[in-house]
Amino acid sequence: MKLLVFSIRVLFLLLFTFLIFTGNMMVWLGLFVVSIVFSVFFGRIYCGYICPMNTLMEPTEWLSKKLKIQSVNVPKWLNSEKISFVVLIASILSVILFKRIFFINIPILPILLIISVVMTLRFKPDIFHNKICPFGLLQKLFGKHALFSKMVISDKCVGCKLCENACPSKAIEVSKVSKKAIINTAYCYQCINCAVVCPKSAIVYRKK
Repeated sequence: MKLLVFSIRVLFLLLFTFLIFTGNMMVWLGLFVVSIVFSVFFGRIYCGYICPMNTLMEPTEWLSKKLKIQSVNVPKWLNSEKISFVVLIASILSVILFKRIFFINIPILPILLIISVVMTLRFKPDIFHNKICPFGLLQKLFGKHALFSKMVISDKCVGCKLCENACPSKAIEVSKVSKKAIINTAYCYQCINCAVVCPKSAIVYRKK
């Protein structure tokens, strides 16, 4: 299953790269719009399987840990999710202004891709995913009440926190009261990281 997920991500990364070099980024934006519609029903599958930023951030985090340069101390200005709103508005305005004034199509997607990788060299992936990424913001808003999503079967959960530690977006938290894992659909990428490490097979993808 992990190999299948990896293959899907690589294929979409190659498609993204191809569209960049051929100047067809509108095709990718169209794909993103379609994914927003799908997120209402199936959750944030774009973030988990399609997003080139997430695909590159995983090996970047591995490298960061290997080099021991990842920090758990996050600047105060990065602790607000309002930043993603600012980045979204700034991205839209930049694209419009550069096109109208300079007649240039600013490569906003590659720029965000570079920012995501650079930030992941220093901080955990959830910082960019949850605080910065404008695409993640839209996916979160539309996917937080998804019809289908990853869920925890409480009777099977032993509260080991393995899933909590494996989640790249910090969508899972083990309740201090019930000692059971809870998945926040708004942040969940519907990837398989949590299900793979669960020793009790307590995490399933199903209708809520």
